[in-house]
Amino acid sequence: MPDFDPQILREYSLLADGERGIIVGPRGDFSWMCFPRWDDEAVFSSMLGGPGLYAVAPARDPFVWGGHYEEGTLIWRSRWVTTGGIIECREALAMPAETDRAVVLRRIVALRGAACVRVQLDARAGYGESTMSDLSQDAGVWTARSGRFRLRWTGAEHAQRRDGRLQVEVELAEGEEHDLVLEIAERALPDELVDPTVAWDGTESAWAQAVPTLAATIAARDARHAYAVLRGLTSRAGGMVAAVTTSLPERAEEGRNYDYRYAWIRDQCYAGQAVAANGAHPLLDDAVGFVSARLLDDGPQLRPAYTVAGGQVPAESHVGLPGYPGGADKVGNQVGTQFQIDAFGEALLLLASAARLDRLDNDHWRAAEAAVAAIEQRWRDPGAGIWELGDERWTHSRLICAAGLRAIAQAAPTRQGAAWQGLADTLVADAARDCLHPTGRWQRSPTDGRVDAALLLPVIRGALPAHDPRSRATFEAVRRELAEDYYLYRFRQDERPLHEAEGAFLLCGFEMAMAVHQQGETAEALRWFERNRAACGPPGLFTEEYDVVQRQLRGNLPQAFVHALLLESARRLAGPWTDDHTALG
Repeated sequence: MPDFDPQILREYSLLADGERGIIVGPRGDFSWMCFPRWDDEAVFSSMLGGPGLYAVAPARDPFVWGGHYEEGTLIWRSRWVTTGGIIECREALAMPAETDRAVVLRRIVALRGAACVRVQLDARAGYGESTMSDLSQDAGVWTARSGRFRLRWTGAEHAQRRDGRLQVEVELAEGEEHDLVLEIAERALPDELVDPTVAWDGTESAWAQAVPTLAATIAARDARHAYAVLRGLTSRAGGMVAAVTTSLPERAEEGRNYDYRYAWIRDQCYAGQAVAANGAHPLLDDAVGFVSARLLDDGPQLRPAYTVAGGQVPAESHVGLPGYPGGADKVGNQVGTQFQIDAFGEALLLLASAARLDRLDNDHWRAAEAAVAAIEQRWRDPGAGIWELGDERWTHSRLICAAGLRAIAQAAPTRQGAAWQGLADTLVADAARDCLHPTGRWQRSPTDGRVDAALLLPVIRGALPAHDPRSRATFEAVRRELAEDYYLYRFRQDERPLHEAEGAFLLCGFEMAMAVHQQGETAEALRWFERNRAACGPPGLFTEEYDVVQRQLRGNLPQAFVHALLLESARRLAGPWTDDHTALG
């Protein structure tokens, strides 16, 4: 619908229950939702130009938008200030979640003055292909089908059918509330209707139990929000999607589009290590369980990414939508055919973090041994690397594997530990043989002499000491060549100014905050942290890139690994640097 064209990314918020998510626009439009799982087809797709949406917004008066999350949750309150008053809509995906049924809660509140809101429901399964059919109402309850899905909608008994959708205006006196409950299911819906009060109470309770206080951080509210985002992106099977959306461009003029609705091993390890730095919270166990299962199943053939259920990522294809402006309509991802050896190093770092908190069982240790065996077998093989580029023997890949080996060796029995430390020494020596720049810093690969911000991470993780001359030279080169106004870029693409080639990478900005802290520059580390944690919109969600000049978010939303590094750096910067990467409190 033209009234709900895509908006700038900083204005979108997220509802999530672990099994799927909803992207909410500033005009109360649910503009993106895949069902039943993250990587399934969308039922609301207006964000990519499709016809499906579910909207609640002021009906008559001009308004300005705002909103906030209830702390430690993904319960969102859309807020509209109109010429006649203030209206809020409290919104959530009900928890605990079911894999084959979503319960969408919306509670409209007239905070000041009378309110009139227009509600529109236009569920379209199959990326907009299937309109709502079999529409009927009984005792004020609407039921319908869209594709293979069943729908039930309460709270809209006066809705009218218009152009294949349902529409109603709801009028409230000041102080009144009105509940809407939408159910979407793959199976027959239960006879009993959802009681909105009970559903809200259960959702509040679930979030209260899921998100820890995280008081021992320098930014407890943002740290808790980051944890809530990671929890919302993590399914009951333990897999965490990298982002909720697909095909949102990193830079509008570049035309690059990626589908991030899958579980990257690397990203999941980042999240698990961030949680471990704050204590033995449930998301650590989720990460360990999911990554261990993949290692035990696939060993040296570990894929860089999986579906959240552990399946194979599909090949790229198009779904026939116009796409977000500057983007396309691509789903699937070529990562499923790549080899990325650094994932084994990250897996070992995750498992070592869990071991220090006594969270590993025998199967997890078997997974660690499988990761070590894979590194032994394949460390000479070229791969796509952290940035998923052409196959190379990337320096970062070897050094992060060395960091993982050192970390797990410290937690392993003495005999194994000595052998694993020896393998780590071999990898560092091999990288020094062909990836040491004439200036004394690490370079990207044997054939690429540029510096790379990813090379900060192996030192943060303990592959080499921070005072090693190679570490220090790399740190200074990254800061000198890749920084702009306390934002950090991955590497220099070409001779253009950094911001013209791509956006700043927020992951790298938080890594730099930790690297600066590790080097003993506490005040400077805080500057990096504060700058990068401000690179979001009012809902506090981060994308992968930040356009420094235009101050805009770029890429899929929300990007899990950015929230993970915010969570970790918020803990690490709260006290003196320590090489013990877990349970800092």
